[in-house]
Amino acid sequence: MRIAIVSEDSQCTKNPMLEGALRRAVEPLGHTVFNYGMYGEDSNPISYVQTGILASVLLNGGAADFVVTGCGTGGGAMLSLNSFPGVICGYVTDPLDAFTFAQINGGNAVSVPLALKCGLGQELGLKYTFEKLFSSQLGGGYPAESAASELEARQTLDVVRANNFRPFAELLENLDRDLTRGALSGERFQELFFANATDSAVAAKVREILEL
Repeated sequence: MRIAIVSEDSQCTKNPMLEGALRRAVEPLGHTVFNYGMYGEDSNPISYVQTGILASVLLNGGAADFVVTGCGTGGGAMLSLNSFPGVICGYVTDPLDAFTFAQINGGNAVSVPLALKCGLGQELGLKYTFEKLFSSQLGGGYPAESAASELEARQTLDVVRANNFRPFAELLENLDRDLTRGALSGERFQELFFANATDSAVAAKVREILEL
């Protein structure tokens, strides 16, 4: 699985900690981590609203299979990501949250709180959380006897969301260009995205927006 990290401006100094915890948890499981920043206070700033744009481009463009993000409380980034088609983002604060979201909801993104109630041992807490998040196949079901009904509910949600959202490339076309360019302005975005993207329509629209 290709797992992308997306950080916003208020917690950008914690990007290295987030990356370290994620790598230690998932690389032994065979997953690959791509860090899209922000990498620190000297990086091009993106707001928690723009994390949703960036994450949705990665997921809908096929450049990532899963996105890990966060903000001070974790709530703003979660709301931003869930504003887009093709993204199911959970709010995860601990290993139990992570395991139940992964197994019951089978989403493709999580937002974690990076300032609220975070202190000594935060990096360990994140590592344990990521271990539970990615230790089993997403959407496997919990408890086991509920797996079929949970899968049915998830598929129903997909149908509802498909009705409620416009096609992603069309949506990108109508977003404010400056807002979108800012979200895609990370130092390594073009290098990582175009090397991994599999959806040609989304990749073409991104090139158009960035005037490449």
